[in-house]
Amino acid sequence: MATETTNGSKDPDAPSEGAGAANSGGRSSGGMMRSSAVMAAGTMVSRVTGFVRTIVLAAALGTQLLGDAYNTANTIPFVINDLLIGGLMASVIVPFLVRRRKRDADGGTATENRLFTGAVLLLFVITAAAIAAAELLIRLYAGEFAPAQAETSIYLARFLLAQIFFVGLSGLISAMLNTRDKFGAPVWAPVLNNLVIISVGALFLWIAGPGRTPETVTQGELTLLGLGTSCGMALQTVVLLGSLWRAGFRWRPRLDLRGSGLGEALRTAGWMMLYTLMTQVGFLITTNIATRAGVASVRSGEAVGAGITAYNYAYQLFQLPYAIIAVSLITVLLPQMSGFAADGRWDEVRSGFSRTLRVSALILVPLGLALALYAVQLSILVFARGNTSAADAQNIGTVLAAMALGLVPFTIFQLMLRVFYALGDTRTPALISIANVAVHGALAVTAYLVLPPDQVVVGVAAGFMASFLSGLLIAGAILSRRLGGLDGRRIFGTLLRLHLAAVPSIAAGVGVLWFFTDRFGEGLATNLGAPVTGCAVGALLFVLFAKLLRVRELSSVVELVRARVSRRG
Repeated sequence: MATETTNGSKDPDAPSEGAGAANSGGRSSGGMMRSSAVMAAGTMVSRVTGFVRTIVLAAALGTQLLGDAYNTANTIPFVINDLLIGGLMASVIVPFLVRRRKRDADGGTATENRLFTGAVLLLFVITAAAIAAAELLIRLYAGEFAPAQAETSIYLARFLLAQIFFVGLSGLISAMLNTRDKFGAPVWAPVLNNLVIISVGALFLWIAGPGRTPETVTQGELTLLGLGTSCGMALQTVVLLGSLWRAGFRWRPRLDLRGSGLGEALRTAGWMMLYTLMTQVGFLITTNIATRAGVASVRSGEAVGAGITAYNYAYQLFQLPYAIIAVSLITVLLPQMSGFAADGRWDEVRSGFSRTLRVSALILVPLGLALALYAVQLSILVFARGNTSAADAQNIGTVLAAMALGLVPFTIFQLMLRVFYALGDTRTPALISIANVAVHGALAVTAYLVLPPDQVVVGVAAGFMASFLSGLLIAGAILSRRLGGLDGRRIFGTLLRLHLAAVPSIAAGVGVLWFFTDRFGEGLATNLGAPVTGCAVGALLFVLFAKLLRVRELSSVVELVRARVSRRG
């Protein structure tokens, strides 16, 4: 639930280079890839520390009742922020600020001051209301919690809901930095947040020790978890504020809205509110079914974490390749496409979409398949320690495998949304989201009714991924008509060749996994050795067959890396 960004540069394919996102968006594929490579490095550090944070929290809290209580309470602030504020950043605020910086005589300064002032006041009110309604919110998202588990989650929520203010403000500041072509701070600031939470989780494990449950955890230990987590997000916001100050922004509070253009943005935001509402309805379905399945699994005697915590941890692993590869490209692309769309340069919009999708797929196709193949081994290696048993970790891996198979459709759909946003259209994504939630909800309920309690969350994850496949088919048809095509033949050809190139790698990976399991059993040697060996062999085979199948994106990336290395040399 974090937002990543990148740093800008020049590109040979673009007509001209602008001074930033507020200009015409002129950067070409090479410049965009260089910008995204810089961001990807920072994003990787952010995601790796976030990964360590997840490992520490899993060891400290486990994946059963206490872990579900914390993760439910810690998820709600981000849900509320996404519902009321966060979804507006990519879809409305960034394109809006790009247009105002291009068109206003003062470069959009007055608009930014109005927007910042309104956001601070609105976030404060929302945060205070959410904290007052903490018990109601927990009951809404976790109706089947046992009394002690519910009480624990409510107590944590009263601290964790304070993050709404800081998450929302961080998102706005990041958007303002993006429109100035300042992408570094939004990448690195979350690292500090992660380090704070890692320290809090380690301190909790040291003080409380293993085996804590909602019945045995103390109020002081819960205060450490709740207050410490919120302090991490507050520190992230302070760092971003400092970066925005250095970028030249000086906040002068003002609420005079006449002529600001915010009315236009808010009208556009109405459809985004519907989109975000539908996504949160989907998440509400996921949380309720997953928490009910987790409680039912414990009641049935299954000593395995099969609730919302297993789902959340799997989703965080699933997000790693998407965040490092695709988000880096997408974040640079959105301001560029917004500038192209504002100038009516539809060929550039179409070209940017196609290029970003194909470059992302070059990495994500083999990575998604490898992640699905080694999901269980990776999850046991990462999570099976402290309060998380090997059986708990294995269940996380099964959920992760279901998600990993949907990595490419998920990425394509997210990229299509950015095209709609660049066109100033939030209505179409909102309507498409209704179909997404219908598919996800129907499959999640079916999983709950049909599968055993410890496997329900796997069915929920599969349904979630299936909803993106249906969504991209609808979105692709609409965008193709609107833009006069989406370069579909080239995109489909690239995706087909990439999947064909991955077949020998997957076959080799299966053979490596069988060899290690047969030779070493299911211990550390297999959980570490099989993924490392399989991915090394698979990567070589994939590159070889991608060259044989003439995947042109591979040559472009190789040339870019070679140029950067020679420049440094």
